[in-house]
Amino acid sequence: MPVTGLGHEVRDHVSYLTLNRPETLNALTPALRDRLVELLAEASADPSVRAVVLTGTGRGFCAGADLRSGTDGPPATRIPGDVARTLRTGAQRLIAAVLDCEKPVIAAVNGTAAGLGAHLALACDLVLAAEPARFIEVFVRRGLVPDAGGAYLLPRLTGLQRAKELMFFGDALSAPEAERLGLVNRVVPEGELAKTAREWAGRLAAGPTRALALTKHLLNSSLDSDRPSAFAAEAWAQEINLATADAGEGLRAFTERRGPRFQGR
Repeated sequence: MPVTGLGHEVRDHVSYLTLNRPETLNALTPALRDRLVELLAEASADPSVRAVVLTGTGRGFCAGADLRSGTDGPPATRIPGDVARTLRTGAQRLIAAVLDCEKPVIAAVNGTAAGLGAHLALACDLVLAAEPARFIEVFVRRGLVPDAGGAYLLPRLTGLQRAKELMFFGDALSAPEAERLGLVNRVVPEGELAKTAREWAGRLAAGPTRALALTKHLLNSSLDSDRPSAFAAEAWAQEINLATADAGEGLRAFTERRGPRFQGR
């Protein structure tokens, strides 16, 4: 079901999700957040979708949760558990939907990514950033504890000490600085962001979709498992993947000395 402030188009096997509330720097309302979760789940289940691109319009990628909407927080009179439940079913569910999506997700960060918006970008598999983009761990400025999986994501990307610096001070991080710290794969001129995202998504969409899904799972879980568990997961991923049509095509193409023609199955 369409939701105000979110564009959705499937083109050339790529699902394009565009946050379109530029007057709020694309802050997420509960309805918008929940629709993103639904569309990511649909992309996972749809064999015709083989990659996802998430971007924004205007000066912002996403300024986080829209606190002015008045519908995304616990009741004014609350009991213990209300805040935790709101986070679990809201921001954390969105971040999990990105991490668990079975298709590669590219963030094309066009502008400011703050709070939940920053973590939404960092949860994606690949992050492209336009030169004017900024990343801000804004929580400390509001006297808040980071949420939306930030304390899980950030140390895994930058290391513990740098994550503390970013979260303790809440300073804006430029796109080149974010690239230097490993938060961003590539910084591109503003006018080339959409083109680069399409090119990267096209390459992913032409790849072995199930092998990419299994690779994503292995990589995302690698830092949370011990060596025996990681090796066992790798072995089962190989077992599962060798039953796919794309694995057979890849092996045939190798022996026939030609480029593979993957179908995503």
